[in-house]
Amino acid sequence: MQRPEAGGAATWPLLFGCVEMTAAKGGNMLERLFKLKEHDTTIRTEVVAGLTTFLTMSYIIFVNPDILSTTGMDRDAIFVATCLAAALGSAVMALVANWPIGMAPGMGLNAFFAFTVVAALGFTWQQALGAVFISGLIFLFLTVTGVRSWLIAGIPHSLRSAIATGIGLFLGIIALKNAGIVVDNPATLVGLGDLKQTGPLLAILGFFVIAVLDSLKVRGSILIGILVVTILSMFLGVSEFKGVVSAPPSIAPTFLQLDIMGALHGGLVHVILVFVLVEVFDATGTLIGVAKRAKLVEEGKPSRLGRALLADSSAIIAGSLIGTSSTTAYVESASGVQAGGRTGLTALTISVLFLAALFISPLAAAVPSYATAPALLYVAGLMMRELTEIEWDDLTEAAPAALTAIAMPFTYSIANGLAFGFVSYVVLKVCTGKWSVIHPATQIVAALFVVRFAFFGG
Repeated sequence: MQRPEAGGAATWPLLFGCVEMTAAKGGNMLERLFKLKEHDTTIRTEVVAGLTTFLTMSYIIFVNPDILSTTGMDRDAIFVATCLAAALGSAVMALVANWPIGMAPGMGLNAFFAFTVVAALGFTWQQALGAVFISGLIFLFLTVTGVRSWLIAGIPHSLRSAIATGIGLFLGIIALKNAGIVVDNPATLVGLGDLKQTGPLLAILGFFVIAVLDSLKVRGSILIGILVVTILSMFLGVSEFKGVVSAPPSIAPTFLQLDIMGALHGGLVHVILVFVLVEVFDATGTLIGVAKRAKLVEEGKPSRLGRALLADSSAIIAGSLIGTSSTTAYVESASGVQAGGRTGLTALTISVLFLAALFISPLAAAVPSYATAPALLYVAGLMMRELTEIEWDDLTEAAPAALTAIAMPFTYSIANGLAFGFVSYVVLKVCTGKWSVIHPATQIVAALFVVRFAFFGG
């Protein structure tokens, strides 16, 4: 039989037939894996939704290395760890829970890791990673046993809102400091920086770019803002352009560098407690909120919430081994849900895109701190919306909530804010005769913080 020439008429039908057959098989596999028809969605819709979510949360590949590198960790290794933790966490969410939710190292938790545990308390970043690992194990145990749900149900709604608000304020002061807009002042503790300098001016411009684009519903507004400031910084000669694409850097400086035994040091007990509490509130709230928006959690119908909780718990442990702070569910996943994402194929797309991002390390290394500062400040502003959820008419609810939010930035510690809030909540409820409304979970947490101050100091 004569063999057809390359490019001949007999070759193309065969080639297209193979492509169509491969696509059909791939589509059938994705259908079986993610149940696309059951969720009234398509491969195209899910991939577009994944791209949308990735664009809204990909700022973390620039911001996380900027924050964690202040601890002495290798910036390039953190970049790789961030991408891998996000890819792994999102893949687990996709394959275990089949939910359209992206995972990555969490904002707020990375700030607590760097600026409180390492900078303020003086622990090494290896010990801090060990604390994240232990908190992940506890988090996983709480999830599997159902204690996590009990704990969430028991924490007052006002305090939950105040925690988000306080973390936002904490991120805000960090952002203003990184931008050079807020500086140290011996007379007043803080003061206004020199707004004629390049850094503060570019940071202000970046904030307006992000805010305007987001108000116009432009996808990836935060990422665009970071890139605009970075490019302008290069153009002005303030930062050096080292290219865009290269092979991923080595992850060796952070991989398996956690100090678990060092994390068992007495002074880190309250740190682990704070990691667990913030992980519980942040991750659970995000998962339930986004899932409700996607109609994946409806009363009276079975859901995969348990699997989703298990997925995000295991992602924390994996992230600590790779070399980054706690990995959590991202509220930006709501943008992908808005774009039509309904299954784990959205999360799997996010995972693949984070793996692809490994090859842009030169660009990530060129991003200055005043380019990521506007992103931090904008995220901080969005978190302030939680203030509206606080019961301001009830002083026994409002006062602890206010203390929680105020103490975080002013003591430069998320842990102190949580402590002030929980302890004051219990004291005020008891002293006003409302002790019966205090959930046992709140009592336990408040008691643990009292023990912390009594035996381990501030």
